[in-house]
Amino acid sequence: MRLGRYVDTVNMRGAQRNRRPRPPSGPPGKAAGARRPYHHGDLRRALLATAARLLETDGPAALSLREVARATGVSQTAPYRHFADKEALLAALAADGFAELARRMTEAEAGVDAPVERLRALGRGYVDFALAHPHVFRLMFGPEIPDRRAHPPLFAAATAAQEKLGAAIAACRRGLSRDAADERTALVAAWSLVHGLATLLIGDQFRETDVTARAALVDGVTRLFARMLAERPAF
Repeated sequence: MRLGRYVDTVNMRGAQRNRRPRPPSGPPGKAAGARRPYHHGDLRRALLATAARLLETDGPAALSLREVARATGVSQTAPYRHFADKEALLAALAADGFAELARRMTEAEAGVDAPVERLRALGRGYVDFALAHPHVFRLMFGPEIPDRRAHPPLFAAATAAQEKLGAAIAACRRGLSRDAADERTALVAAWSLVHGLATLLIGDQFRETDVTARAALVDGVTRLFARMLAERPAF
Protein backbone atom coordinates (compact mmCIF):
# COMPACT_ATOMS: atom_id res chain seq x y z
CA MET A 1 0.00 0.00 0.00
CA ARG A 2 2.76 2.43 0.86
CA LEU A 3 4.59 1.66 -2.42
CA GLY A 4 1.36 2.22 -4.41
CA ARG A 5 0.80 5.57 -2.77
CA TYR A 6 4.42 6.56 -3.48
CA VAL A 7 4.11 5.60 -7.15
CA ASP A 8 0.88 7.55 -7.46
CA THR A 9 2.50 10.64 -5.93
CA VAL A 10 5.51 10.44 -8.28
CA ASN A 11 3.25 10.05 -11.29
CA MET A 12 1.19 13.13 -10.29
CA ARG A 13 4.30 15.29 -9.83
CA GLY A 14 5.68 14.17 -13.18
CA ALA A 15 2.44 15.02 -14.90
CA GLN A 16 2.48 18.50 -13.35
CA ARG A 17 6.06 19.07 -14.55
CA ASN A 18 5.25 17.95 -18.09
CA ARG A 19 1.99 19.89 -18.38
CA ARG A 20 2.33 22.73 -20.93
CA PRO A 21 1.16 26.20 -19.90
CA ARG A 22 -2.18 27.17 -21.36
CA PRO A 23 -2.29 30.12 -23.72
CA PRO A 24 -3.77 33.28 -22.24
CA SER A 25 -7.53 33.54 -22.50
CA GLY A 26 -9.21 36.27 -24.52
CA PRO A 27 -9.35 37.30 -28.17
CA PRO A 28 -6.36 36.76 -30.47
CA GLY A 29 -3.82 39.54 -30.66
CA LYS A 30 -3.61 40.21 -26.94
CA ALA A 31 -0.09 38.82 -26.68
CA ALA A 32 2.69 41.36 -26.53
CA GLY A 33 3.85 42.43 -29.95
CA ALA A 34 0.87 40.87 -31.76
CA ARG A 35 -0.83 43.08 -34.36
CA ARG A 36 -4.53 43.54 -33.77
CA PRO A 37 -6.91 44.05 -36.68
CA TYR A 38 -8.17 47.63 -36.83
CA HIS A 39 -11.91 48.15 -36.44
CA HIS A 40 -13.86 51.35 -37.00
CA GLY A 41 -17.17 52.34 -35.56
CA ASP A 42 -17.69 54.68 -38.57
CA LEU A 43 -15.71 53.26 -41.46
CA ARG A 44 -16.91 55.84 -43.98
CA ARG A 45 -15.80 58.76 -41.83
CA ALA A 46 -12.46 57.09 -41.10
CA LEU A 47 -11.84 56.53 -44.82
CA LEU A 48 -12.71 60.13 -45.62
CA ALA A 49 -10.40 61.43 -42.90
CA THR A 50 -7.53 59.37 -44.29
CA ALA A 51 -8.32 60.37 -47.87
CA ALA A 52 -8.42 64.06 -46.91
CA ARG A 53 -5.00 63.76 -45.29
CA LEU A 54 -3.53 62.02 -48.34
CA LEU A 55 -5.17 64.55 -50.67
CA GLU A 56 -3.62 67.50 -48.82
CA THR A 57 -0.21 65.82 -49.04
CA ASP A 58 -0.12 64.41 -52.57
CA GLY A 59 -3.11 65.78 -54.50
CA PRO A 60 -5.98 63.88 -56.16
CA ALA A 61 -3.87 62.15 -58.85
CA ALA A 62 -2.00 60.09 -56.23
CA LEU A 63 -5.17 59.12 -54.35
CA SER A 64 -6.55 55.58 -54.72
CA LEU A 65 -9.02 53.43 -52.82
CA ARG A 66 -6.29 50.85 -52.22
CA GLU A 67 -3.94 53.41 -50.67
CA VAL A 68 -6.74 54.85 -48.53
CA ALA A 69 -7.56 51.35 -47.26
CA ARG A 70 -3.91 50.63 -46.47
CA ALA A 71 -3.42 53.94 -44.63
CA THR A 72 -6.65 53.45 -42.68
CA GLY A 73 -5.69 49.91 -41.63
CA VAL A 74 -8.56 48.03 -43.28
CA SER A 75 -8.82 45.48 -46.07
CA GLN A 76 -8.51 46.60 -49.69
CA THR A 77 -12.16 45.79 -50.32
CA ALA A 78 -13.49 47.72 -47.32
CA PRO A 79 -13.76 51.14 -49.07
CA TYR A 80 -16.08 49.66 -51.70
CA ARG A 81 -18.77 49.28 -49.05
CA HIS A 82 -19.15 53.05 -49.13
CA PHE A 83 -17.60 54.27 -52.41
CA ALA A 84 -18.26 52.65 -55.78
CA ASP A 85 -15.05 54.00 -57.27
CA LYS A 86 -12.41 56.71 -56.93
CA GLU A 87 -14.69 59.40 -58.34
CA ALA A 88 -17.28 58.65 -55.64
CA LEU A 89 -14.59 59.06 -52.99
CA LEU A 90 -13.40 62.34 -54.52
CA ALA A 91 -16.99 63.58 -54.74
CA ALA A 92 -17.48 62.91 -51.02
CA LEU A 93 -14.26 64.81 -50.26
CA ALA A 94 -15.42 67.72 -52.42
CA ALA A 95 -18.82 67.75 -50.69
CA ASP A 96 -17.07 67.99 -47.33
CA GLY A 97 -14.95 70.79 -48.81
CA PHE A 98 -18.00 72.82 -49.84
CA ALA A 99 -19.53 72.28 -46.40
CA GLU A 100 -16.35 73.57 -44.78
CA LEU A 101 -16.25 76.51 -47.20
CA ALA A 102 -19.80 77.46 -46.21
CA ARG A 103 -18.87 77.12 -42.54
CA ARG A 104 -15.85 79.40 -43.01
CA MET A 105 -17.94 82.03 -44.77
CA THR A 106 -20.63 81.84 -42.08
CA GLU A 107 -17.98 82.24 -39.39
CA ALA A 108 -16.44 85.21 -41.22
CA GLU A 109 -19.75 87.09 -41.55
CA ALA A 110 -20.90 86.46 -37.98
CA GLY A 111 -21.84 89.74 -36.30
CA VAL A 112 -21.48 91.78 -39.52
CA ASP A 113 -24.67 93.65 -40.42
CA ALA A 114 -23.78 96.12 -43.18
CA PRO A 115 -24.29 94.44 -46.58
CA VAL A 116 -21.01 95.69 -48.09
CA GLU A 117 -19.02 94.59 -45.06
CA ARG A 118 -20.81 91.27 -45.05
CA LEU A 119 -19.82 90.62 -48.67
CA ARG A 120 -16.24 91.53 -47.86
CA ALA A 121 -16.29 89.11 -44.94
CA LEU A 122 -17.60 86.29 -47.14
CA GLY A 123 -14.85 86.99 -49.67
CA ARG A 124 -12.21 86.75 -46.95
CA GLY A 125 -13.70 83.49 -45.70
CA TYR A 126 -13.64 82.09 -49.23
CA VAL A 127 -9.99 82.96 -49.79
CA ASP A 128 -8.97 81.83 -46.31
CA PHE A 129 -10.47 78.40 -47.00
CA ALA A 130 -8.56 78.11 -50.28
CA LEU A 131 -5.28 79.03 -48.60
CA ALA A 132 -5.86 76.54 -45.78
CA HIS A 133 -6.89 73.64 -48.07
CA PRO A 134 -5.42 74.23 -51.55
CA HIS A 135 -5.68 70.64 -52.80
CA VAL A 136 -9.30 70.30 -51.64
CA PHE A 137 -10.09 73.68 -53.19
CA ARG A 138 -8.67 72.59 -56.54
CA LEU A 139 -10.55 69.30 -56.35
CA MET A 140 -13.87 71.07 -55.68
CA PHE A 141 -13.62 72.94 -58.97
CA GLY A 142 -11.36 70.61 -60.95
CA PRO A 143 -11.87 68.11 -63.78
CA GLU A 144 -11.73 65.02 -61.54
CA ILE A 145 -15.50 65.29 -61.01
CA PRO A 146 -16.95 66.23 -64.40
CA ASP A 147 -20.63 66.26 -63.36
CA ARG A 148 -21.62 67.32 -59.85
CA ARG A 149 -25.24 66.40 -60.50
CA ALA A 150 -24.17 62.75 -60.65
CA HIS A 151 -23.34 63.09 -56.92
CA PRO A 152 -26.38 64.66 -55.17
CA PRO A 153 -24.67 65.40 -51.81
CA LEU A 154 -21.87 67.23 -53.64
CA PHE A 155 -24.31 69.17 -55.81
CA ALA A 156 -26.35 70.19 -52.76
CA ALA A 157 -23.27 71.33 -50.81
CA ALA A 158 -21.92 73.34 -53.74
CA THR A 159 -25.30 74.96 -54.32
CA ALA A 160 -25.61 75.94 -50.65
CA ALA A 161 -22.20 77.66 -50.70
CA GLN A 162 -23.07 79.53 -53.89
CA GLU A 163 -26.44 80.63 -52.50
CA LYS A 164 -24.73 82.11 -49.45
CA LEU A 165 -22.65 84.33 -51.71
CA GLY A 166 -25.70 85.14 -53.83
CA ALA A 167 -27.71 86.26 -50.80
CA ALA A 168 -24.95 88.65 -49.75
CA ILE A 169 -24.76 90.13 -53.25
CA ALA A 170 -28.54 90.60 -53.37
CA ALA A 171 -28.38 92.44 -50.04
CA CYS A 172 -25.65 94.72 -51.39
CA ARG A 173 -27.70 95.55 -54.47
CA ARG A 174 -31.08 95.95 -52.81
CA GLY A 175 -32.85 98.91 -54.39
CA LEU A 176 -30.46 99.16 -57.34
CA SER A 177 -31.87 96.69 -59.85
CA ARG A 178 -34.60 94.12 -60.09
CA ASP A 179 -33.35 92.65 -63.36
CA ALA A 180 -32.56 88.96 -63.01
CA ALA A 181 -29.81 89.17 -65.63
CA ASP A 182 -28.10 91.94 -63.64
CA GLU A 183 -28.26 89.89 -60.46
CA ARG A 184 -26.83 86.86 -62.25
CA THR A 185 -24.02 88.98 -63.69
CA ALA A 186 -23.27 90.40 -60.26
CA LEU A 187 -23.05 86.91 -58.75
CA VAL A 188 -20.75 85.62 -61.50
CA ALA A 189 -18.56 88.72 -61.21
CA ALA A 190 -18.22 88.42 -57.44
CA TRP A 191 -17.58 84.70 -57.55
CA SER A 192 -15.03 85.11 -60.33
CA LEU A 193 -13.22 87.76 -58.33
CA VAL A 194 -12.85 85.84 -55.08
CA HIS A 195 -12.19 82.54 -56.85
CA GLY A 196 -9.59 84.07 -59.15
CA LEU A 197 -7.93 85.83 -56.25
CA ALA A 198 -7.83 82.60 -54.26
CA THR A 199 -6.41 80.65 -57.20
CA LEU A 200 -3.68 83.21 -57.80
CA LEU A 201 -2.76 83.27 -54.13
CA ILE A 202 -2.45 79.50 -53.73
CA GLY A 203 -0.39 79.50 -56.93
CA ASP A 204 2.02 82.05 -55.39
CA GLN A 205 1.43 84.52 -58.21
CA PHE A 206 1.76 87.63 -56.02
CA ARG A 207 4.72 89.03 -54.15
CA GLU A 208 2.63 89.04 -50.96
CA THR A 209 3.68 85.76 -49.35
CA ASP A 210 3.30 86.25 -45.59
CA VAL A 211 -0.04 85.94 -43.87
CA THR A 212 -0.39 89.61 -42.93
CA ALA A 213 0.37 90.91 -46.42
CA ARG A 214 -1.99 88.43 -48.03
CA ALA A 215 -4.78 89.34 -45.62
CA ALA A 216 -4.32 93.03 -46.47
CA LEU A 217 -4.44 92.25 -50.19
CA VAL A 218 -7.62 90.21 -49.86
CA ASP A 219 -9.24 92.88 -47.71
CA GLY A 220 -8.38 95.66 -50.16
CA VAL A 221 -9.60 93.78 -53.26
CA THR A 222 -12.87 92.64 -51.69
CA ARG A 223 -13.55 96.12 -50.26
CA LEU A 224 -13.08 97.77 -53.64
CA PHE A 225 -15.29 95.29 -55.45
CA ALA A 226 -18.03 95.29 -52.80
CA ARG A 227 -18.31 99.08 -53.01
CA MET A 228 -18.46 99.01 -56.81
CA LEU A 229 -21.13 96.30 -56.68
CA ALA A 230 -23.24 98.26 -54.21
CA GLU A 231 -23.06 101.48 -56.25
CA ARG A 232 -23.53 100.22 -59.81
CA PRO A 233 -27.24 100.10 -60.77
CA ALA A 234 -26.81 97.85 -63.81
CA PHE A 235 -24.22 95.88 -65.78
